[in-house]
Amino acid sequence: MAGRGGPWLALAAAVRPHQWTKNLLVFAALLFARKFLGPGAERFILLSVAAFALFCAASSASYLLNDVCDAERDRAHPLKRLRPVASGALPARVALLAAGALAGGAVGGGFALGVPLGLTVVAYLALQVAYSLALKHVVILDVLCIAASFVLRAGAGALAIGVEFSHWLLICAALLALFLALAKRRHELVEVANASNHRLSLADYSPQMLDQMIAVVTASTLMAYALYTIDRETVAKFGTDNLKYTLPFVLYGIFRYLYLVYSKREGGSPARHLLTDRPLLLTVFLYAVASAWIIWRWGGQGGTP
Repeated sequence: MAGRGGPWLALAAAVRPHQWTKNLLVFAALLFARKFLGPGAERFILLSVAAFALFCAASSASYLLNDVCDAERDRAHPLKRLRPVASGALPARVALLAAGALAGGAVGGGFALGVPLGLTVVAYLALQVAYSLALKHVVILDVLCIAASFVLRAGAGALAIGVEFSHWLLICAALLALFLALAKRRHELVEVANASNHRLSLADYSPQMLDQMIAVVTASTLMAYALYTIDRETVAKFGTDNLKYTLPFVLYGIFRYLYLVYSKREGGSPARHLLTDRPLLLTVFLYAVASAWIIWRWGGQGGTP
């Protein structure tokens, strides 16, 4: 089916490089700990890039495993039936071998950079295996697992450069991931025919339930980030409370995503929207630039992000 070179092209698609944008969260510690400038900045940047690469490998391994586990259900999905494993372009055995190689490389690389980072990669992979095999079928636990995976990404970024990660930012990372996961579940439930046949946990959700959960998490995310920017420790660390001026970017980004979910009936692929929706992409870019400038302009020496 694939033709010459086809399996390799199928494998390249199956590792989902467009999903690697999720792993950019490992750079949060580099930014908020002010390690991207000053003495030793090159070393910290390289360590963060290495952690990013490790999580790209680990996440790709989990995508391959998930595709093998979901192949039958994916064939009933209007879009996911085109995935390499579901379509038959990539044999399940090859996908599992590639997943094992990627996972082994990620774990080995993690321990090479330090035991704490290695253990974090192992924890991430263990969570992904549990999710693929069982937890994704359990209502509420499925989205909590997704949130936990983002917390591990954020924590790994801090461990890679040897700084302590702020509990506020861990909370924000978890809530934002939960927001995206709930929006994705709503899209699947509303837009996909026989959704529960594709994902068992969807049988226990309803649009009304998900709408309420999204509303709660949206408010919690915005409040958590706002409190972080004006928290006494944050102001003392950066020497300013000007991070509060980045809140409009966060507000617009979340509201833009809600617009895509409710008005455009999208929300099935957060990573793809981040790369293709220009207003959302511009908002993320401006947020990063504004945060970096505020931290560089007023920040002191490196510390807790």
